[in-house]
Amino acid sequence: MPSYSPELVHTMRAALDEVMTKIPAHQVTPGIKAHVAQVILKAAAEGQTSYEGLLASASDQIQAILSMLT
Repeated sequence: MPSYSPELVHTMRAALDEVMTKIPAHQVTPGIKAHVAQVILKAAAEGQTSYEGLLASASDQIQAILSMLT
């Protein structure tokens, strides 16, 4: 399992929070949030460490996650 610096954890959390604001409130569930977090963790594990990159990675997957879980 990868180890992340406190700074990267903060960046990932900020990206997660931002992406969650792009999802309609009536569709926000713990499952959706977990899947978005999983996308962000995968991107970080693959070397993406910038806020913008993590945000883009997760934002690109919103529709796929919503269609899969709703």
